Amino acid sequence: MSLRVAVAAPFRQRGTDTLAESEFVVALSLDRDWFSPDQAKRLVDVATGEGLLERVDDGGLSPSFDTSGVEVPDGFVPDDDVLRKRSTFERVLDALVDAGAEKHEAVAAINELQQRLGVTVAAAAVVYGRREGVDVADAAARAMTELEGDEE
Repeated sequence: MSLRVAVAAPFRQRGTDTLAESEFVVALSLDRDWFSPDQAKRLVDVATGEGLLERVDDGGLSPSFDTSGVEVPDGFVPDDDVLRKRSTFERVLDALVDAGAEKHEAVAAINELQQRLGVTVAAAAVVYGRREGVDVADAAARAMTELEGDEE
């Protein structure tokens, strides 16, 4: 996933697991010329929301995953869509595809499950992901939060 690669690149480049937010922004905007500084800051917000980045006590950033296992291919440039927040459904679908599922088959199965159970698409995606053995715990918590927010 290109968001994970974009997040990992500055940490791999600097050989560290903690960066000041300003260093992270400079690495993405000036060093790699992938984003403007404002877009790089937006990426911090998106990646934090996705659980890929964590804010540390001193105002720095730390990845929530092992960046050494992420390869940044030569010529890689992240898509602009990494700057938008993904829905719970999109997160689960990406996890399913990463686990080897065919995207169109997963979407069809989730839609069928949603209709059969009479639940939101996010809830159906979580149920389907669990049935397929994909770790969707974060998405499940987010779907529950979304459902609780709808009740108010």
